[in-house]
Amino acid sequence: MQRKWFQYWFNSPYYHILYQQRNDAEAEFFIDQLTHFLHPKPDSKALDIACGKGRHSIYLNKKGLDVTGIDLSEQSIKYARQFENHKLHFLVHDMRKLFYINYFDIALNLFTSFGYFDTEKEHVDALKTFRKCLKHDGVLVLDYFNTEKILRNLNSCEVKSLDGIAFNISKNVIEGKIIKKINFEDKGKTYSFEERVQAFSFEDFERMILKAGMTIHHTFGNYELEDFNQNTSDRLILICKKA
Repeated sequence: MQRKWFQYWFNSPYYHILYQQRNDAEAEFFIDQLTHFLHPKPDSKALDIACGKGRHSIYLNKKGLDVTGIDLSEQSIKYARQFENHKLHFLVHDMRKLFYINYFDIALNLFTSFGYFDTEKEHVDALKTFRKCLKHDGVLVLDYFNTEKILRNLNSCEVKSLDGIAFNISKNVIEGKIIKKINFEDKGKTYSFEERVQAFSFEDFERMILKAGMTIHHTFGNYELEDFNQNTSDRLILICKKA
């Protein structure tokens, strides 16, 4: 089977160079707001789906939760494992494949770590695996960018210089996908990667989540958990439960 873009890019050292300035303070603030809203018990089990280097997982664990982080990137998991303890574990795992069944109180898919697949069926199947891992009263938190605002303010070209590398980034919308092309040179060699993320609307998520056997209970528009507004919100944050 041909490897997908995310299987190459997320495991590349250049991915981690380009996104090295991820905001830990923002991530911790978001987790503070979520835990205040959800009131998880101290022994709650949480699954961080597509956890990256584990910044959300690590902070959730500091707040007393038993956390498992999964990600397709071996390099990210290798980094995250230095923080493991008896209530914090990291595993290389594809979100589309079944994990523990009826095990977790909370499943989180944060920072637009979704929308990578080619078909709606693949996305619904992934949501079904999220559902199956939850206890009967478990909660799924899905955090996506607000597509409507992204499309209106799409910056077609930019250059980011990091660690002596000039990343030339272009963005376009093609066949319902936001496609980011990343081109650069390093040590005399030319590289080209891309990110392809579905331009899902709230209505798309509503349909897919229903197909996956869940319902949306709350919708927020930013990390302060203010109401979602399709025109002005930066994020689309969905709190879902089993139907």
